[in-house]
This record gives sequence, C-alpha cells and structure tokens, in this order.
Amino acid sequence: MKEIRKIGIITGGGDCSGLNAVINGITKAAITKYGVEIVGFTKGFSGLMNHGFRDLDLKAVSGILHEGGTILKSSNKDNLFNYQVRNNEGKLVYKDVSDEALKNLEYLGVDALIVIGGDGTLTSARDFSRKGLPVIGVPKTIDNDLPATDVTFGFNTSLETICDALDKIHTTAYSHDRVMVVEVMGRLTGWLALEGGLAGSADVIIIPEIPYDINKIVEKVNQRDAFGRNFTIIIVSEGATPIGGDVVIREKVEDSPDTVRLGGVGDVITQQLQKLIPHHEVRYTNLAYLQRGGTTSQFDRSLGLMFGVQAVELLMAGKTGLMVQLKGRKITSIPLEKVVGSGEVGETSKGGKKRVNVKGQLVQTAKAIGISFGD
Repeated sequence: MKEIRKIGIITGGGDCSGLNAVINGITKAAITKYGVEIVGFTKGFSGLMNHGFRDLDLKAVSGILHEGGTILKSSNKDNLFNYQVRNNEGKLVYKDVSDEALKNLEYLGVDALIVIGGDGTLTSARDFSRKGLPVIGVPKTIDNDLPATDVTFGFNTSLETICDALDKIHTTAYSHDRVMVVEVMGRLTGWLALEGGLAGSADVIIIPEIPYDINKIVEKVNQRDAFGRNFTIIIVSEGATPIGGDVVIREKVEDSPDTVRLGGVGDVITQQLQKLIPHHEVRYTNLAYLQRGGTTSQFDRSLGLMFGVQAVELLMAGKTGLMVQLKGRKITSIPLEKVVGSGEVGETSKGGKKRVNVKGQLVQTAKAIGISFGD
C-alpha cells in the first residue's frame, strides 16, 4: 500500500449521536500524530461522486464532540455501485459509477477512505476495498444490529432518550390510570426496546425476536390491575410481529437501498387493546426521530473517539479492508468481508443482523422481575 498523505471521511446512512466524535478522533489523530491531511465528503457517497467536500483541520472539528448528527451531513440513497443517473434519452437508470468516484479521489489526492455507517454504507466500503482502495470501516447504527461488534456508537444515546421518555410517560400513566404504548426504532431487532424498556421500568416489552399474542398483553394489564397498579407501560419495537403475522410497513421508498420503512405497530396494538380493555384509556406515542438526535452521551463520545483513532492507526500501519470493533473493553478490528451481509459473526445473527438472544441474560433478567414479552 502506498504512503498515505491524505485521508477522506464519509458518513453514510441515517444520522446518530457519536458521528462527530468519530470525525473528531480521526482528524485530530491524523493531523497531530501523523501530519496527514483530512478531507470530509458531504452527504455521504454523493459527495464523493459530485465533488462535495470540505477540508478538515483542528479548528474545523473543535467543539463538535458533544454534538449529535454529523457536520459532514449524510445520505442513505447513494450507492455508487448502483447509482441513479439519466441516460441519453433522459430516463432514470441505475449504473455502476464507482470507477468515476475513484478518479475523483485520485484528482483530490485522497489515498484512503474511512467510511462510517451501517450495513448499506459498509457494503460500499467493502466493495471499494475489493477495487483496491485502502478502506477502513467504522460501525454506526442506533439499532445495535451490526454483527462483529459488541456495541455501535449512537445506541447508548438513543437508550438515554428512550429512558427519559419512559420516565416522563410513567408519571402521566400513573396519574390517569392509563395504558401507554411507546414505539421505538430497531428495524428487525429488539435491542432498543429491550434495553430501553428494562432500564425504563416498562411492564411489557414487545420485540421482533419474540412474536406476541395480544391476549397475553391483556393478561398482563389485568394482572397489574388486580395487584392495584392500575396503569401499564408497554414498549414495542417497530419490527415486532404478532404470532403468525407480519411487520407493519409505514411506507416504501423505491429510490432508497432500504426501501421498506417500518412503523405503526404500536398504533395497531393500541387500537386492539382499546377494544379488549375498554375500562382503560390506551394512548400511543412513537418516539421516532427523537431517538436519533440530541447531545451525545459520554459513552458514545468515548467510543466514537476510540473508533476514529483506531481507524487512523490501522491505515497508517498499512492495513485495509477492515472494520473497527469493540470486543469486551478493547477496540480491535475484523475484515469487512466477514461483517457485511454474511451473518457469519455471532450465534444470534440472522441475515447479517445481530439479533436478541431470547435465552440470553437480558431477556431472562426481564422475565425474572415480571416483565411480559407477550408470549
């Protein structure tokens, strides 16, 4: 691998807290320790294709550590290996423009990329690595569903948001003897609902890994009523399904790599419960994009910094095609080929996603203290 004098940064996919911490760590380590230039591409891979970039120096990343989102902005619709362009007839078609992107990097003098994102973004990172570009991936998602790393940054900040919301909802549920249904993100995994619900004193946790029976939820509400606790808090993951049923789809976005957008299962459960327990008021809250933003937690700041610095260290050591990961309390790395879309890493992974182990300690702890999973 040739000498690295300039590194490019791309933040792709959905935003989350901790992205700026990674950018901060990369930029400061590269400049301070190695004297390497840094350029940040704006709006994900579209910046790489359309010459959208900004030079990053120590001043540019000063004071961003605590901020949510990304100063480089982001996009989840720009796969340069399947990029939407207009042909000679003016029709929209999909084309592999990755070679053009590589020429843009060469023109800018960028020798290597650090790509920060989830499975879709890291798939592109892997594909660029296959074309010979030095690449290091950094795992990012609030859903915590990427295999090969114990935790992704952004997850902890989202959990704090969920816990804060449940704390507030708890007081109004108690005051009005209401059943409160709170829907959270997570796609097809239940990490946010499980850990947020456990810490936020939820009475029922509904996750994709455990299909629910609406009558079991009713049983839990009635059980609490008999005990003199005339309110119930239910947290439900957006990818949850009833036994024998399917997910609730909010919308389909055809020009996005992730065409199916989940959402609304909490509303479905609310309407069902209102008919089955008419003596209760049942109210529904979807935390939606509140879970993505806000001030970054201490854990995500530290993890983001360590991920960023490790990405620089790997490149400067001549290593490529890797993703940084957290294992226990140590930051290490793993080949991108073993991470993206393979489902090889982790016994609970499925279709490339790290899923909740229904026999694991978190679920068993919740059940031991009386939390129902609707099963």
